[in-house]
Amino acid sequence: MKRLFLILLCFVSLQVNAQELQAKVTINHSQIQGTDNSVFDDLQSTLEQFINDQQWTNLQFQKNERIVCNFNITVTKYDASSNMFTCKAIIQANRPVYNSSYSTILYSNTDNDFNFEFAQFDQLNFNEETIDNQLMALIGYYAFLIIGMDLDSFAPMGGEDILQRCMNLTNNAQNLNYTGWKAFENDRNRFAFINDYLDGGLQPFRQLQYDYYRKGMDEMANNAERGRIAIGTAIEEDLAKAHDNKPLSMLPQIWTDYKRDELANIYKGKGTQKEKERIYEILFSINASQNTAWEKIKE
Repeated sequence: MKRLFLILLCFVSLQVNAQELQAKVTINHSQIQGTDNSVFDDLQSTLEQFINDQQWTNLQFQKNERIVCNFNITVTKYDASSNMFTCKAIIQANRPVYNSSYSTILYSNTDNDFNFEFAQFDQLNFNEETIDNQLMALIGYYAFLIIGMDLDSFAPMGGEDILQRCMNLTNNAQNLNYTGWKAFENDRNRFAFINDYLDGGLQPFRQLQYDYYRKGMDEMANNAERGRIAIGTAIEEDLAKAHDNKPLSMLPQIWTDYKRDELANIYKGKGTQKEKERIYEILFSINASQNTAWEKIKE
């Protein structure tokens, strides 16, 4: 794939650039009564256009290579006098599987503190060096995170530069008067995720992104058994080690939350009993709450 070729060229800057993200923004405002819907419609169209038109890196992505992602934002409170939106958001990014029509979830998580100010007809401007706007900080954070994780899935630690920019943005957002950016505030917040993702003890989790997607999922179209075996190795050697290295990190649990159905389908009715039992044991030890899915692996 061309994107893999570009990554292996060590991020050579090209003269012609193209946007990296193909985002769909959805604003659910059904809980808000007595407000002109136009403010929510404007927010949706403005955000979607901004995310898709912004050039986030110096890499070139062809139109069909752009990372498909969704920002599903639910407004729980809106104060027209201060232009304050209190929201939660589900952010999801997908990755195509090589030589197939299948798309796999690359990242999916809920941000319960997706709060910001936005006035109708505001013009959005992202300045990476000066993080003084909450909405721009939120969008920049998830753009860098998604692009970095996508690059990690095509080359080992391939997203390092972009992920460091995500960490720098998070550090620069510490002075914003909003929750989600600070250490020890929440073990699943924005700071916790990127800080753990770049933690040396969780390097196996980063390696998992390459081993699972590139060695495993991308191989399945050519040889389903070989791809499944590579996925099993990634779970045993990368995911389990990451959990052992830093058992309090939520990253392995978050990952298994959004990979549960896919993992169950990969192993249901396939593989040896010993293989299936080992995968079950690892996944159950990391995320017992998804046991209904893990039980399917043993079928």
